[in-house]
Amino acid sequence: MFSLFKKFKAGLAKTVAAIAEKTHGLFGGQALDTSSLATLEEALYTADFGVETTAEILGEIKTAAKKDKDLRGADAAAIGAAVLRRVLAGSEGTLENNVGGVSPGLRSLGEGGSPREGGATANPTVICLIGVNGSGKTTTAAKLAWRLKQDGRSVLLAAGDTFRAAAVEQLKTWALRLELEIVASHTGADAAAVAFDAWRAAKARGHDYLIVDTAGRLHTKSNLMEELAKIRRVLKKNDPAAPHHAWLVVDGSLGSNSIEQARVFHKNFGLTGLVVTKLDGTSRGGAIVGIWRELKLPIYFLGLGEQAEDLQPFSVENYAKAVFGIDA
Repeated sequence: MFSLFKKFKAGLAKTVAAIAEKTHGLFGGQALDTSSLATLEEALYTADFGVETTAEILGEIKTAAKKDKDLRGADAAAIGAAVLRRVLAGSEGTLENNVGGVSPGLRSLGEGGSPREGGATANPTVICLIGVNGSGKTTTAAKLAWRLKQDGRSVLLAAGDTFRAAAVEQLKTWALRLELEIVASHTGADAAAVAFDAWRAAKARGHDYLIVDTAGRLHTKSNLMEELAKIRRVLKKNDPAAPHHAWLVVDGSLGSNSIEQARVFHKNFGLTGLVVTKLDGTSRGGAIVGIWRELKLPIYFLGLGEQAEDLQPFSVENYAKAVFGIDA
């Protein structure tokens, strides 16, 4: 969809600019030479694509240039995008719920009634959002709930970040603004108890989804990691399959530095996917590729701006084209 592609292009503008400025028009119409390939290599490293992916892109462009002396920058861009498509194959997360149906991320619901029809007794699909402070978990929880609601799903938010001052109020403010249902307690409350109560409420009200925000924590803090384990245990008391999704919310501006963080969270909590935020404010958008290559965790959403609609389902095609400045 063209409008979605434009959203990707705008959200990744700093990454695209970082490449374009370094290559001095490489993706235009001029012929490739040694100098332009060197600047392309520098640009790819600057955008945090990493050694392996950068080598693959450059290797394929050099091979093509040997076969075609008239190869142009636009051709090189197409080759780079093709490499990204291949490397990222299988990386798009698809969110399914407990009553059978795929939520746009979620692809498309299509026409018809609510997926809850005929299955009102099904347990809610539980999504836990975890990560370090400042990654954007709380705003992502609200944006995700809003997106699911726009697609015809019924959603309940759980304000489980009871550790950070004002985090509960922040999620309440988002919920009020976006007209979302929320279960919350006070700062300092037991986060696992909030998750427990929220699950019961979601079940009683027949909600399709329960989204649990959690307190930000460094992956090196064992006491806070244990709190996550407690939330998991409490949810499993209500539904042995819960949480159905455990997504790490990663600040995209951290680039490849987030890989070790993700590895530890995965070991301790069993991650099922990623949400990469704040990509509109960084030139390191290539880090998505390194995270996928290293961890093979599906990427469900990208944060491409401040508004609710700026949380977009990850699309390999849109990402590859946007990064290399190829028009849809």
